[in-house]
Amino acid sequence: MTTTSHPPALCFDALLDQALRGELGPDPSARRISVAFTTSQAVRHDGRRGGYRNEVLSLRLGRAVGSCAVEPGALPAGAVEDCAGADVAGLLAHPLLPVRVAALDAYLTDVTPHAPHHGAQPVTVPAGSSLERSQARATAVVDLLEVPPGGTVLVVGVVNSLLYELRSRGLTVVPCDLKGGTTDWGEPIGTDALQEIERCDAVLASGMTLGNGTFDALRGSALRHRKPLVMFAQTGSAVLPRFLGAGVSAVCAEPYPFFWLDGGPGTIHRYRAGDGGHGTVHRGRPDDGGTS
Repeated sequence: MTTTSHPPALCFDALLDQALRGELGPDPSARRISVAFTTSQAVRHDGRRGGYRNEVLSLRLGRAVGSCAVEPGALPAGAVEDCAGADVAGLLAHPLLPVRVAALDAYLTDVTPHAPHHGAQPVTVPAGSSLERSQARATAVVDLLEVPPGGTVLVVGVVNSLLYELRSRGLTVVPCDLKGGTTDWGEPIGTDALQEIERCDAVLASGMTLGNGTFDALRGSALRHRKPLVMFAQTGSAVLPRFLGAGVSAVCAEPYPFFWLDGGPGTIHRYRAGDGGHGTVHRGRPDDGGTS
């Protein structure tokens, strides 16, 4: 049975409720998180206008790790310690959304690991520098888009390597991020993705939309406007494939450990609402790294 054979989830909270009721796998109250940790990253590449920081909450459940990116410093003191040793059901009902997302991601990764028999198409990201590996990942992500030549793509969650890859294919980019600011090309970054969807041919969005609570509105809007929505996901890599066919057309899932943690080869997993291939992504042009 593949992931795409499951009825698509109606919304994140509905999927969470299904997990809590034991409808997606073993009783979550009988499973405990053994390890909780955060990964904090600061990046400043030569030749770039500036740097950035990332922070990710990760929870270990057996062999599985679930993750949710957060704004650096946003997790309250004691949040990580509270997760270690806690039962999954309690964390699925936790007051902090990033904890709920990471817990659901860990649970679903354990229940349906990223594997071909669950609908995943493995893609190798070759060894290399952080810039080389970032561009290789960007190639794998952008390959999931079905956009006409010269089309326009709304990018929600700005990652420079993705912007570079889209531009290299002659596509117009509409960047959007809650932080605002400007791109490395000096373009303004919008803060309201829902206002931009109608004028774009497709949407490419970060899994971080799960952790900040904007995913359901974005997915619903893409569905209403009949725009393909492709997710690139370090956050919720096992959660987002559950929305294939319900507003999500494809997912590039990248469970922990992420490409920016290591210089060796790694595997990401692509899911499509339809059929797709698999293989190795060759190194492309260097550009920024980034999280989901």
